[in-house]
Order: sequence, then C-alpha cells, then structure tokens
Amino acid sequence: MKTVTDIVLFQRHQGEETAFVAADDRRIEGECRQQVVNHYTDPSGQFHAGLWRGGIGRWRVKYTEHEFCTLLEGHVRLSDRHGQTVDLRPGDHFVIPAGFEGEWQVLAPACKTYALFEKTKE
Repeated sequence: MKTVTDIVLFQRHQGEETAFVAADDRRIEGECRQQVVNHYTDPSGQFHAGLWRGGIGRWRVKYTEHEFCTLLEGHVRLSDRHGQTVDLRPGDHFVIPAGFEGEWQVLAPACKTYALFEKTKE
C-alpha cells in the first residue's frame, strides 16, 4: 500500500538530469540544446514524469509515446507534416498523441513538465 511518502514532489526530489542536443539528422536550425530531469518512472518503465528545458532551435519529431505537458516558461511552436502550427505559451496544457510527426520549435527558451506513457511492443 502506498502512502504520502511515495508521492513525488519534483521540487523535493533529486531527479536524474540528462543534457543533450537533437540528433544531426533531426536538427533543422539552432543548437537545439535540451535538458531533462526525470523525477519518476513507474515499475513497468512505460510511464515517466519530470521537467524538460529547451534552448532556441527547431527539429523534427516523431512521437511513439503519448505525452501530457504544461508549458511553464518560454514560447514553443509545434508544426505537423501538413504545415499546420500551434503556438504554446506559459500556462498551456497539452497532449501530444503517439503517432504525431512534425517539428518542435523553441522560439524563446522553454521549460515544461511532462508525463509520458509509451506502451511496450508486444
């Protein structure tokens, strides 16, 4: 049985930080620097939650996972393969469904919370 001591408060939990840039074959423009601090992974390894930070840049994405996000700071633009775009700003809550393909563009340094689920392949 879980108790309140099992609740993960990001600001009190020391997550594992990973810094990286988008792969060369995905990068379109800019440095595309990113940082992830994963604060939680469930026992199955399918569900993850944490904080993501991104610097100015634009890169191609292809989602195999479902991701719920809240943009905390910055300005982000998502574009699909048909050229449709959505601009996201602090306070926006959104889900990127598995199967989304397009571009992720950071127009002002951004930070978001994320919770993602990726079904294991059977």
